[in-house]
Amino acid sequence: MNVDEIIKRYTAGERNFQRLNLQDAELTNANLENADFSYADLRQTRLGKTNFSQSCLRQADLSEAILWGIDLSSADLYRAILREADLTGAKLVSTKLDQANLIKASLCGANLHGAKLSSSLLIKADLRPSSNQRTDLGYAVLTEADLSYADLRAATLHHANLDDAKLCRANLGQILLWGDLTTDLTGASLKNADLSYTNLNNVIFRNANLQGADLTGAILTDTDFQGAIMPDGTIFR
Repeated sequence: MNVDEIIKRYTAGERNFQRLNLQDAELTNANLENADFSYADLRQTRLGKTNFSQSCLRQADLSEAILWGIDLSSADLYRAILREADLTGAKLVSTKLDQANLIKASLCGANLHGAKLSSSLLIKADLRPSSNQRTDLGYAVLTEADLSYADLRAATLHHANLDDAKLCRANLGQILLWGDLTTDLTGASLKNADLSYTNLNNVIFRNANLQGADLTGAILTDTDFQGAIMPDGTIFR
């Protein structure tokens, strides 16, 4: 099935495009909201600014796809493969990306507010500046990921692996007001991570491993290090 046929069928009311092979196709600025592309082969496709909101792409393969500005709000990408995909400026509000493969993916400027990325692979991924988050990254693997200047206030990062990650000047903390959530890094591993000049106000690092981490110039007002392994190897009591 080619791109023109997909648009024609979608316009006619069809929504089931499971296991479709669209490798290396171009489908930009299209509207495909609430469609089912589960298990589809979308490797190296160019889907910039296409509307996939509320669509299902469970276990779809989007490796090396160009997805800049794509709208995947409330879409289901459980276990999807997005290795080296370009999601620059993507709208990922409340998107389900649990256990997704985002190794070396670019999420620069992406809106991840309310996105679920628990247990996802984000090794060497680029998550630099983006909008206010409340993102679920619990148990995610973010080794060597670049989160410099990222806004992760109220993000869930418990038991995440952030070894060797770059969080220089990231914003993870805030002065808590009634109803505010705090960034949770309980049990996370941040060995040799760069946390220099990072805002860590009220951030929870309980039982986290910060051995070798760089906290130069970090803002540590009311930061909770209970039981954490500190940069020098001592345990905070």
